[in-house]
Amino acid sequence: MVSFAGRTGIMRIISYNVNGIRAAIKKGFLDWLATNPADIICVQETKANHDDVDKAAIEKLGYETHWFSAQKKGYSGVAIFSSIKADKVTTGTGHAVSDAEGRVIQADFGKVTVINAYFPSGTSGDERQSYKYVWLDEFFEYVNELRKKRKQLIIVGDYNIAHKEIDIHDPKGNKNSSGFLPEERAWMDKWVDAGFVDTFRFLNPETKGAYSWWSQRFPSVRLNNKGWRIDYICATETLKGKIKDAAIFPDVKHSDHCPVYAMFEMGN
Repeated sequence: MVSFAGRTGIMRIISYNVNGIRAAIKKGFLDWLATNPADIICVQETKANHDDVDKAAIEKLGYETHWFSAQKKGYSGVAIFSSIKADKVTTGTGHAVSDAEGRVIQADFGKVTVINAYFPSGTSGDERQSYKYVWLDEFFEYVNELRKKRKQLIIVGDYNIAHKEIDIHDPKGNKNSSGFLPEERAWMDKWVDAGFVDTFRFLNPETKGAYSWWSQRFPSVRLNNKGWRIDYICATETLKGKIKDAAIFPDVKHSDHCPVYAMFEMGN
């Protein structure tokens, strides 16, 4: 384990909603992790307390692990696996409901702060959709306040929002679906306008059919790539010139999501 300052300056990051870390491990997640896919791997929806997971198997592969689990068992939760030693790890944002659901963890690597967030879904009904809007406003305020002290932010996670029509297979059919509602998409507009760069779209502005989540209701949905791009790696504009690569890995299949990737060249 080395500090970021002791490395070449390349930072490879993956964001991956694993839909249950224990289930993902049974499907080969550790074998994939052994291929060294990134330096920092941010996972969402762990659905487990850290004591429920064989952390030693992850650590044996060269990663330190940091966890923030929901108070409710088998629900939500985020974690960061990193082969770069973090200078500081912070859990939560100070908002009671969000923190009880284990939705945000962040780690400092030198001057860079990586925030791993699992945005709420509104698909279960009006109450959760209303809470989603509250959470979005709280998170926006939190990140902008943090940005005053930490200028270089990378905000990754399952945003549970498809931003543009290009980010969803059926925009017309889903115009009234949670995750593609006008209010949610307007929040993404505000997010980008505030200076948070969508790394994938920055490097792939016209790429169609690039999705990171597919419904599990019908096996043919993923087979036919009828998906949504709702997982993001965003960065403050202070890092815009350092974005060197961004990709989505649909062939990695431990979950109904797939990993999304970005590489930053930070310099020495």
